[in-house]
Amino acid sequence: MTGGLQRLVDRAAGHRATAVDRCGLCADPVAGRHRHVLDARGAPVSADTAGTGPDAAGLRCVCVPCALLFGPDGAGGGHYDLIPERRTRLADVSTERLRAPVGLAFFVKQSDATVLAHYPSPMGTTRAEVTGADWAELETRSPALAGMRPRVEALLVWSTVGGARREHWILGIDECFRLAALVRRNWSGMSGGTAVWRAVAGFFEDLRKSTDTFATNRR
Repeated sequence: MTGGLQRLVDRAAGHRATAVDRCGLCADPVAGRHRHVLDARGAPVSADTAGTGPDAAGLRCVCVPCALLFGPDGAGGGHYDLIPERRTRLADVSTERLRAPVGLAFFVKQSDATVLAHYPSPMGTTRAEVTGADWAELETRSPALAGMRPRVEALLVWSTVGGARREHWILGIDECFRLAALVRRNWSGMSGGTAVWRAVAGFFEDLRKSTDTFATNRR
């Protein structure tokens, strides 16, 4: 497990690091709240090779100077992509055509325009490819999705049993994998138990408190 993923897991579990967290690029110490970059040259995950298990192997913690250096207009040179901090809550999105088998999933557009669905589970995340036609129709209905940055941003969907609560967000993949770590750490029994769903509800409550954008689905 990489340092970046381990820190996400520890943060999700509420654990304090026993050693000083360090930047994955320059090795300088990083603050408790810090940015992440994704190694864009890592092998892309495909539906043919995807299964279950640890994710986000390409994530690295970065200090403030490196975050500025490797920003979208910085010196990343296509190697490192800085994960955006924006948290955009969308008006209700009709995701039925995505055929998500569970009520918690996130969808990541790849560099080749394919879209991978990730379903958090007690074993990590299960992944599957979304058909291009279904995603294109979703972007037509929700234009904000077309502006998602490939590989580093995701559409996060949460729907409770019976549809009493439905939330849709665009946010960085580091937050999505932090949620996946929460699920993995708190899951018990066949259905997950009450602890995991309290943790999921708390995650979304924190998102609502800190969101900076609310987007409608109208052009």
